[in-house]
Amino acid sequence: MTVTTRLVITRHGEARCNIAGRVGGERTCTGLTDLGRTQVEQLATRLTAEHRAGPPYDVLYAGPRLRLQESGQILADVLDLPLRTDSGLDGPHHAEADGLLWRDVEAAFGGHPAAHPDRPWAPGSDTWNGYLHRAVDALAALLQRHEGETLLLAAHGETIHAACHLLLGVPLSMSSRVYFGADHACLTRFDLHQDAYDRLAWKLTVLNDTAHLHPVSPFRC
Repeated sequence: MTVTTRLVITRHGEARCNIAGRVGGERTCTGLTDLGRTQVEQLATRLTAEHRAGPPYDVLYAGPRLRLQESGQILADVLDLPLRTDSGLDGPHHAEADGLLWRDVEAAFGGHPAAHPDRPWAPGSDTWNGYLHRAVDALAALLQRHEGETLLLAAHGETIHAACHLLLGVPLSMSSRVYFGADHACLTRFDLHQDAYDRLAWKLTVLNDTAHLHPVSPFRC
């Protein structure tokens, strides 16, 4: 089989809103913590080795929120790639929930946004499925634009969910019953394989890989 297109999605490092337990939307995201920066630097070291070994990354995109821009810029500086911003990689729109404590939002809503995927979790917010529809369309457009290339994204955990729905064919009707891991500064990889009969299929090769954050001592057995 031949790999034609590669998609690597990285989640941002630990953010200040994550530590505070607050909804970090468009208005209130205040960027990464010191630990979050260190996490992305460790990720960048790993990606640099892979970039040099090949195939190299052709293009790097980040979403517009501050924690994504900071994560993306760390990767861009190390990989010597220009950082492009794509609004389609933004996270869900939280509206009146922006900046509130997640525990209060979820208590009022009756769970995580995916628990009731066709209801807004706050006045004016997305629905979970509405967000996924938008994110799936944005990812499909990016992949079409960069067919045959290796794409690297600095994105939200929700983008990883959208990619799994899109590329693995998981219907959105399942969105309240399936969950895809997405820890801070993780790697998720998809490869588009073409077989000898020109059939194409996406393969999930890595999900939520954080090995670069937990280096193994050479003295361990």
